[in-house]
Amino acid sequence: MFDLPVKLTREGAQLPRRATDGSAGYDLYACIDSTLTFEPGAHAIVPTGIAIALPSSDMAAFVFARSGLAIKHGIVPANCVGVIDSDYRGEILVGLVNQYDEAYSIQPGERIAQMVVLPVLMPMVMPVDALPETVRGVGGFGSTGR
Repeated sequence: MFDLPVKLTREGAQLPRRATDGSAGYDLYACIDSTLTFEPGAHAIVPTGIAIALPSSDMAAFVFARSGLAIKHGIVPANCVGVIDSDYRGEILVGLVNQYDEAYSIQPGERIAQMVVLPVLMPMVMPVDALPETVRGVGGFGSTGR
């Protein structure tokens, strides 16, 4: 286990928290002064008011959708999954988009995403003339069945 240093960068910012002992992700909160309404198809960058210092280059933090916000209201990260590199020290900003046909309003302090800290492998990249054969081979999307 390790400590994750978190700097509050804006007034009203909240430390990331896990909702339960079994939660993999730390909730990230909208650090905004007033309600932010997402019309259908709209997108915005939402500040969290925090910056982190990952202790090692063999880890990164990943920003994922909150399942309830995504399934119930269609509010998801605009880039699907955000990657916070180990050497980034700026504020964590979450790009969100409304995928549904109804407007949704984010309130100040509302949970908008979840952050998961994961190990990152750093293999040496080597050019080769051929790759090892597999049963699947070069079969692409849907090639293994429905």
